[in-house]
Amino acid sequence: MTSTHAFWLAGRQATGEAGFDVTSPWDGSHVGTVSLPTDAQVEEAVAAAYAVRDEFAATPAHTRAAALDHVSRRLVERTEEIARLISAENGKPIKWARGEVGRAVSVFRFAAEEARRFNGGEAQRLDTDAGGQGRLALTRRFPKGVVLGIAPFNFPLNLCAHKIAPAIAAGAPMILKPAPATPLSGLVLGELLAETDLPAGSWSILPVSNDKMPALVQDERLPVISFTGSETVGYAIMDSVPRKHCTLELGGNGAAVVLGDWASDEDLDRAAQRIATFSNYQGGQSCISVQRVIADAAVHDRLLPRIVAAVEAQVTGDPNDDATDVGPLVSEAAAQRVESWVDEAVAAGATLHTGGKRDGASYAPTVLTDLPADTTLAREEVFGPVLSVQKVNGEAEAFAAVNDSRYGLQAGVFTHDLQAAFRAHRALEVGGVVIGDVPSYRADQMPYGGAKQSGVGREGVKYAMDDYTYERVLVLTGLAL
Repeated sequence: MTSTHAFWLAGRQATGEAGFDVTSPWDGSHVGTVSLPTDAQVEEAVAAAYAVRDEFAATPAHTRAAALDHVSRRLVERTEEIARLISAENGKPIKWARGEVGRAVSVFRFAAEEARRFNGGEAQRLDTDAGGQGRLALTRRFPKGVVLGIAPFNFPLNLCAHKIAPAIAAGAPMILKPAPATPLSGLVLGELLAETDLPAGSWSILPVSNDKMPALVQDERLPVISFTGSETVGYAIMDSVPRKHCTLELGGNGAAVVLGDWASDEDLDRAAQRIATFSNYQGGQSCISVQRVIADAAVHDRLLPRIVAAVEAQVTGDPNDDATDVGPLVSEAAAQRVESWVDEAVAAGATLHTGGKRDGASYAPTVLTDLPADTTLAREEVFGPVLSVQKVNGEAEAFAAVNDSRYGLQAGVFTHDLQAAFRAHRALEVGGVVIGDVPSYRADQMPYGGAKQSGVGREGVKYAMDDYTYERVLVLTGLAL
């Protein structure tokens, strides 16, 4: 893969005056060169999106739905090609890359379905008081305006899909910025959207350099910002535009709780396998990967060796190999950061059970216990293949340990007790509680987002459409109700 890739400006291909190279985190090979838009081209894209906003909002539902269905079908047809591209630029093992394409297929399909039923209108009779006699309110939703979508590197196709598909479904123009490390997967969506009949200007995909983003974020013609990425950048964006609507999907340090009733050998084997898999999938570079295991004392001593064995069984290596479970991190700098956090934790008294070694951009799947509470690894999101295991006494202590974090994205609770499941749902300060599994489960149609410092707003197609739109009431007068 050595071609130069154009970007998508108001629905058409374009190139700028400069470009940048995308390289493989696995072996440093050249994946492609991407053209950078000039300031004038960015302005053209924004102006086109702003100009088309009323036309796009009035586009018939069947037109938007047909375009979304087309993208979904074309993703299916090109699954292997796109999965190879994701793996090349991101370092994601090919089996996980194929899964990501499958999820994007679903996102566009869900968006097509929502486009057909969204905004049907809600009628409300107003004659509940004498002053409202003969009046009926009809409430519909309308786009707030052009959406600026900013996507991260860890799911370079599916998280671009989660920005642009709901915008198209809601009739909101979108300027999409893919991550600089992984722009190629997002640009593929432009190829598929260009095959549709969506109006020119309704979408652009611009690999804008990060230093150019403040001006774009500040542009008043872009009243909605949907950002997925780091807590630092997300809140800096929100603070810089306090009057804009911002949806922020930020970090987490996902906890998997194993309660005392999850005690059979079969239970513990399953928990260990799920924990090992989802602390290391995507190289641990997922906001809902397992970073903390909180195990009841009744099962801890039997669970820990199972987790260590399951982690050691993870196949590491070439992401192009179908057998590989864990590939490299997105860059050597990312792996060096993970290495420094683990080294700090061990120096502070943590016990290293397996892993703890770096090779270039790859970091070995790692398990720690006795993690001091004041270490970086205990407080922050590691975004790497590292987990810690903590022993607690009882459900209340387990739930308190989950909440002892400024993050609150998702949590998993291994229990057979339905009452404990509902207590977890009430007690845990997170956006989602997964019972009988790790926190890493996400269905792309469900509301997804966090509490506390894990973000603001929700993704999941319908919920993103709600964020991109607002209610407008039509009051009809003089009706015989």
